[in-house]
Amino acid sequence: MTIAVVHHPLYVAPAPARSQYQWNKNGLVRDLLRKSGAALDWHEPEPMPRSWIEAVHDPEYVAEVVETRVPREKERRIGFPVTAAVAARAMVVPGGTYAAAKLAQAHGFAANTAGGSHHALHSTGAGYCIFNDLAIAAHRLAEEGERVLIVDCDVHQGDGTAALTAGRTRIATYSIHAERNFPVRKARSTLDVALPDGTDDAAYMDALSTSLPGLIDRFDPTLILYQAGVDPWEGDRLGRLALSREGLVVRDRWIATLARTHGLPLASALGGGYGVDALEVSARHVASILALGGGE
Repeated sequence: MTIAVVHHPLYVAPAPARSQYQWNKNGLVRDLLRKSGAALDWHEPEPMPRSWIEAVHDPEYVAEVVETRVPREKERRIGFPVTAAVAARAMVVPGGTYAAAKLAQAHGFAANTAGGSHHALHSTGAGYCIFNDLAIAAHRLAEEGERVLIVDCDVHQGDGTAALTAGRTRIATYSIHAERNFPVRKARSTLDVALPDGTDDAAYMDALSTSLPGLIDRFDPTLILYQAGVDPWEGDRLGRLALSREGLVVRDRWIATLARTHGLPLASALGGGYGVDALEVSARHVASILALGGGE
């Protein structure tokens, strides 16, 4: 099976000063995918039209990002300064998630090699997230007549996504996450599944498999956007759960099977994954994409 993959050179931005985020991760994911031997169909997205971003985010905040004048207090919430390169990346990442969704409609599955910025809020970024690509893409797809289910399996709750899509009847949100992890103040998703510290493979899959299918039946989506964070791994620097590497693969294969069983296009965004070794983190993301696409 050939996997449709969305990537843009702007995803690999120079690391701003004082940043703890691993800016080389997206380039390493690209390189490891190329070396994987999997059949891949590469696509380069267009930047998201500014008006589509402003349909979700405060236009003044969008202007602050585009004009690289984000106030220091917002940069502190984001976790790094917003340079010109970072701003350009922020405009194109939502376009990549939207492009992955359109490709998934044609091919069944597509992966964005960036995105999953689920902490970004209406008028500020947060937690390494500038614009919320999931909410932006979902809003646009809903305007086109889709019923979009955002499934978030990152170890951190998708608080920004839940807040930005609240009350939008053609969008539903699902978040399964570590209850005691960031953010301290959780938002309310359509369905939240909060897990205790140390949840292992079996308990995780039991919680996921007994909660998500019912939401699909109730909401009846036409497309799934998947935040495929690999930070539930037991060794992740910012995680509190205890999934094994194989457990992450089982999770992603299960998500892919669930989507196929319901005839739903599935588009994934990279999501979180943290550690001192960027190559190791990127390898987790690549294993996720290949599992979702049936590549291994």
